[in-house]
Amino acid sequence: MPVGVLYAVVAYSVYSCGDAIIKGFGQSLSVFEIGFFIAVFSLIPAAFAKPKGEHWRDSFRLRHPGLVHLRSFTGVASSILVTVSFTTIPFAETYSLVFMMPLFITVMSVLILREHVDIVRWSMLTLGFVGVMLVVRPGFRELEFGHLTALLCAVFGASTTTILRVIAPTEKRVSLIALPAIYVIVVNAVLMVPTFVMPTLQQFGLLAASGSLVGLGHILLISATRNAPASQVAPIQYVQIVWAIGLGAFFYFEYPDLLAYIGLAVVVLSGLVNVFVDGARARIAGRFAEYRAVRPGPPSNITEVQGPEI
Repeated sequence: MPVGVLYAVVAYSVYSCGDAIIKGFGQSLSVFEIGFFIAVFSLIPAAFAKPKGEHWRDSFRLRHPGLVHLRSFTGVASSILVTVSFTTIPFAETYSLVFMMPLFITVMSVLILREHVDIVRWSMLTLGFVGVMLVVRPGFRELEFGHLTALLCAVFGASTTTILRVIAPTEKRVSLIALPAIYVIVVNAVLMVPTFVMPTLQQFGLLAASGSLVGLGHILLISATRNAPASQVAPIQYVQIVWAIGLGAFFYFEYPDLLAYIGLAVVVLSGLVNVFVDGARARIAGRFAEYRAVRPGPPSNITEVQGPEI
């Protein structure tokens, strides 16, 4: 197993454990207070992820200030919304709705970035949507506010990713790390004031543990992407659904029924097919480009000039 894949397994497992701790708070603390303390503690390990050659003092030197701040806002919104979901609905249902993010990313890539999406990707995304409907089953049972916040988290998370695809090539990485963290801390600090409750010593310890796990997961995921191709790292995120089922059952006595298990399996299957198809196309395109580079003489037809459609 490539070391990058191993890093990814540990990273997503660590994220799931941190999320499980958040779920344990329930309604004892406000979502803003939970978000504030977790953001503060997540900075401890995340501080070691500063790229070499960049300085924290350069975080506010932005080339696209509007988009960077918008990306920070959507990140805050998604973190608050998913915290509401974790504390109000079953673990596995939260993850199934949040994993609709690829569908929204694809829609935004077509409408905003003007990218071409083929029928295979649309088919797999539709299949994933069907899987989510099998888990949640709207119209067949009462939905809670947490289902809506999980869905909105997927929308804001997709917005964050779409904006990041635009600004990442030109903005400093310290800006993309520091600005979202500042937003999360400041926004949650302001919103938690009216309902602030001093955490108990045990709660404080759990907040520190969850925040540290989030920061550690961030470092591990960076290491994963540095040591393995994205096509190998991306499928590992679906290990979170396995953790959600296990942790939800063990700690919170949440047991999905057979139809929900089928839906979760469909969500995972559609996501994996999407990732592996993209990875295969990337490899084919790379080999084709390499072939063109070493082939002597001018190209003899349009295919050799443009490369395969991807």
